[in-house]
Amino acid sequence: MTTRRLCGSGSPDEGRGTGLVVNEAGGLGYDPGARHQLAQYAATGCLTGTYYASDADQARAVLVLADQVEPDYLARVALYARRCGLMKDMPAFLLVVLSRRDRALFERMFPQVIDSPRLLRTFVKLVRSGQAGRRSFGSAIKRAIRRWLAERSEVQLFHASVGGDPSLADIVAMVHPRPATDARRAFYGWLLGKPHDESLLPEEVRAYQRRLADPTQPLPRVPFEMTLGLDLSVDEWSELARRCSWQQLRMNLNTFVRHGVFGPVES
Repeated sequence: MTTRRLCGSGSPDEGRGTGLVVNEAGGLGYDPGARHQLAQYAATGCLTGTYYASDADQARAVLVLADQVEPDYLARVALYARRCGLMKDMPAFLLVVLSRRDRALFERMFPQVIDSPRLLRTFVKLVRSGQAGRRSFGSAIKRAIRRWLAERSEVQLFHASVGGDPSLADIVAMVHPRPATDARRAFYGWLLGKPHDESLLPEEVRAYQRRLADPTQPLPRVPFEMTLGLDLSVDEWSELARRCSWQQLRMNLNTFVRHGVFGPVES
């Protein structure tokens, strides 16, 4: 990535080169313009430190570039980075920038870019950190998050409640969604630790609650991460190993070995 311009001219928004610059390694480089650089960051950057630049340096560079392009291009780059680049932090970062550039376009792009609970938590975390140029939510962001929540079932939100910093409960407490049904009101009450009608909760949630209260109850079909805090037998650990995804299996092989899933551990 380029930094300080030495010579040349041209508008970054036109996509033309702007002459020689000093790059992050201290050598001469060519500045292809803000559009090109933003697309390169979006497709390859993870907002983490590199040999020549810290994570804060990269965030500042992306912020400067994002403010130099038109909102429509910014929206398309964010969507491309998520759908084609399969990036996580960068699309959310660009969406935060878009929220202060064009609120209507931001609301149209939000459900397309924020397509998972992990992306939602990343987006909220970036807003609160101020890295992307804003710290407050504002009406447009709250409205977009409420709509995201409303478009998912209680079971989907139960699965989305895994993870923290912020947790789904934190996000719900921030945006104050209005429950459209008694079932949703009961679920939000359970999520926030408030009084609620347990009979209206999804069966998955009630099965999980029963197992928490009584270890003899069957192993509930809940997100893998929720089962790790339960007192499981060897047979249940084996069942869990058969249920989990290949990624979860790969990451928890040692855990399964310790609990006898693959047979006795030789000393």
